[in-house]
Amino acid sequence: MPRVRLDVAYDGTDFSGWAVQPTRRTVAGVLLEALGRLFGADTAFGMVVAGRTDAGVHATGQVCHIELPADAWETTAPTLLRRLAALLPGDVRVHAATEVPDTFDARFSATFRRYHYRVTDAVHGAEPLRRHDTLAWPRRLDPALLNAAAAGLVGEHDFAAFCRRKDNATTVRAINRLEWDRDADGVLVATVQADAFCQAMVRSLVGAMLHVGDGRRPPEWPGSLLRLTARSSEVTVAPAHGLTLVAVGYPAADEFAARAEATRRIRTLSS
Repeated sequence: MPRVRLDVAYDGTDFSGWAVQPTRRTVAGVLLEALGRLFGADTAFGMVVAGRTDAGVHATGQVCHIELPADAWETTAPTLLRRLAALLPGDVRVHAATEVPDTFDARFSATFRRYHYRVTDAVHGAEPLRRHDTLAWPRRLDPALLNAAAAGLVGEHDFAAFCRRKDNATTVRAINRLEWDRDADGVLVATVQADAFCQAMVRSLVGAMLHVGDGRRPPEWPGSLLRLTARSSEVTVAPAHGLTLVAVGYPAADEFAARAEATRRIRTLSS
């Protein structure tokens, strides 16, 4: 059963997130349906994804892996992308399908996930062709204030104030990049990169920073919430449609297994 890495992009507007749900349209559900039509509905693909995006969140750099019968992979590999393009709806594309070692794990072997969040503070709102991936903010935003707020969130912290807690799961994460830039078209783009994120974390961070960027909170406020041990009711979760998963990073092939083993360990804050 060769293991195959799929690089996937999707417009999350009409999806109820990534994970399969019996009565809802999801990215994984649509993708598995197309694979089933190619390889047989009874094929167990063992799909594992790098990050389960929420309803409405987009991706240009999502990664998952599947396992295929050897003979099926050998015969379909040269034409798989074209066949999937014919079967998948227009809001999902598979950009690459690559055989990888069986030590590769799309989720646990990842070294980082990188997201972009797009916000416009133009008085006329988001441009029509970008309305599905850009949040319209009703107040003027100051990039200097946004970046001052971001500076207090970089590093390894317990992000409990910004996460939806799950039983027996840690909220300790390490953000190694968090910055805002205003594009040539005037849109503000937040780049957020960490080894991993807990549910709603990126949108909660953005929501907190936006309240600094428009002057309603001081720059040190988001960082001050890191001392909390439970989700903060003061933090507004930014809408899903502004968020896009743009990249997932992996180590060299001979480090896949070691990285996966390290990721599976429950992490606590370093002293």
